[in-house]
Amino acid sequence: MTEWHRVTVNDPRGAVNNGVGPQYVIYGGADWMIRKGVEPLRIVREDRERLADRFVPPVNYRVASDRLEKPGSVVLLDAQPGSGRRAAAIMLLHGLGEDGDADEAGVRFEELPAMGKDEYPLAPGAGDRFLLDLSAITDEEAYVDAQRRLAVRRSQVQEAGAHMVVVLPSAMEHAHAPDLEPDTVKLERPRGVAVLTRHLRMDRMAFRPTDLTSPGLRRLYERSPMRELARLARLVKAARDSGRFGADFAGWLDQAMHAVTDRAGEVDQQVASVRTAPERALLLATAVLEEARADTVYEAWHGLMRTVRHEEEVTSELARPGFGERLKTLGIERDPDGRLRFGRLAYADAVRTYFWANFPGMRDDLRDWVGRAAGLRGLTSDDRMNVVVRFGECSLAVGRPDHLFDLVVRWADSATGAACDPRALTALELGLGDERFGAWFRSRMYKCVTKSRPMSDGLVRVLTTACLQSLGTTHPKLAVVRLHYLAVRKGEAAHEAREALLGLVGRDRQLFRLLVDRLRDWAHQGPRRADPHLQLLAELLSDTWAPDPSPWPDLFLGWETVFSQPPTELWKPLVSSWLNAVAGDSTQEMALDLMVRATRGRTAALHRLYAIACEWAGTARHSSRAAVAARFWQHIDHAQYTRTKREEHAGAGPRTTEEER
Repeated sequence: MTEWHRVTVNDPRGAVNNGVGPQYVIYGGADWMIRKGVEPLRIVREDRERLADRFVPPVNYRVASDRLEKPGSVVLLDAQPGSGRRAAAIMLLHGLGEDGDADEAGVRFEELPAMGKDEYPLAPGAGDRFLLDLSAITDEEAYVDAQRRLAVRRSQVQEAGAHMVVVLPSAMEHAHAPDLEPDTVKLERPRGVAVLTRHLRMDRMAFRPTDLTSPGLRRLYERSPMRELARLARLVKAARDSGRFGADFAGWLDQAMHAVTDRAGEVDQQVASVRTAPERALLLATAVLEEARADTVYEAWHGLMRTVRHEEEVTSELARPGFGERLKTLGIERDPDGRLRFGRLAYADAVRTYFWANFPGMRDDLRDWVGRAAGLRGLTSDDRMNVVVRFGECSLAVGRPDHLFDLVVRWADSATGAACDPRALTALELGLGDERFGAWFRSRMYKCVTKSRPMSDGLVRVLTTACLQSLGTTHPKLAVVRLHYLAVRKGEAAHEAREALLGLVGRDRQLFRLLVDRLRDWAHQGPRRADPHLQLLAELLSDTWAPDPSPWPDLFLGWETVFSQPPTELWKPLVSSWLNAVAGDSTQEMALDLMVRATRGRTAALHRLYAIACEWAGTARHSSRAAVAARFWQHIDHAQYTRTKREEHAGAGPRTTEEER
């Protein structure tokens, strides 16, 4: 069992790596590349299954599981930080669909936003599973507000027969609402040795139970958060895979233990002994660019000194210590391929942590330096992603998500061509997947897309891809909202966002309905503001993007909006797509009647539908088209006849405003 602290990158445009050891890169399609050392926050089925392989149930887990089985159940978890409470919540929900039927049936597994205004109604369905993680709340007023919203969501879940697990914040027991108590289960941390054993076995590590009984390990079992035990297991694997730390488990574990317990003190001592700016800058540059080629690290090192405004030495370079001598003094090794690395396991991680924690006045400069260093020509794709991820982790660790987003915008704005900048995308997905700051990045994206000022095509592409790959998996409704704003902008990148949005909602009936409702609301806000939204609505309602089976009530509501106002030029591709659909599949016949009904009998609208059908049928006398057009005309004639009889019954009168539209 472990708290999650890792990021999954879907369909990456470049390599992603973190931690120690060699970089193994897998390219291709929708394959996922899982970065070493950081747990995935996504809750799609593949990641849940991976977590299940490593999960150790905490004390009282079975109690919570039994309570959650009943449809409409809500379980609240009360547990200490570091006990694996989020992982437990995800596994509880995952356990409801262990046979896979729930996932295959389209049942939702979704994380709800913990704070801020809800951007969409919850609208749960039977069997849906929801995670609500309130553990990051530390303010009593915010927690009281969150409980008010929880009460509404709980009622909706219960009525729909869905399931929800809530992770409660720690140290806020005094602010718990009394009515939450019956649904609350208190979890205790699992046995640390069981957690470490599980992770090591999943990494195919050969060891004996007695290898895990040292006093140092026992202290970690008792005190360390679950994520630290998971990290220890990853470091053991990294030591083995590197081939630099012996050939037996005892040696690998010893190196990993030193990395976990001693590295911070070792770095503290080294930096204290290295007083000159060039040596400290070289230490930091190597830590950020570890595994890059020496010449590139040299270039980045001098770039860092310029960024922090260090004056160059006036003496000739020949009179100074050579680069190799400087490296050796600092304990930095150069391998046969000319790549630099520290001799000790995970030492670079500790160096980066030290500088970001102890030199807060340099963080702006470090952001600017990394922004340039990640573009050095001597870096491979793997190297660039390593730099991005390492900077992102350091910025998030010291509570500066804005620094990471600043570089997302900077890299995206500088992108050329139609490609999505992999540095910007990796940085944004890292932020979205962070347990502490994921909500901050989702909010920042929302502010970005809703601003009226122009946005570069590069940034639109990065935001689009992040919505599709990250938010579309964890928070699909939030992804729809953000893609909607991107899709109604101008430019080629906005067209790509529109394609991404339509593809996303076309696979999910609830998302389709959400977008239909949003576009209908926008379409009634006056011609000037409504035009791009109405165009998007007309495109959405075509047969091309409608989910299968066709959601007739949603289509009817959308058609009703499109047919109620100009421009009628939007009607032709929409109506023609459904005439084609009916010609190719008789089960779509209902579209003919519903499109006519959606005109509400308006004479001008019926005439327009008749003309579109005539043009679609053409003069080539295709029997299938002629038959479909004839049936469509019958529906139109019937609507006109019904309208005429209604008017005769009511008596002739002046034309209404509705008729004149």
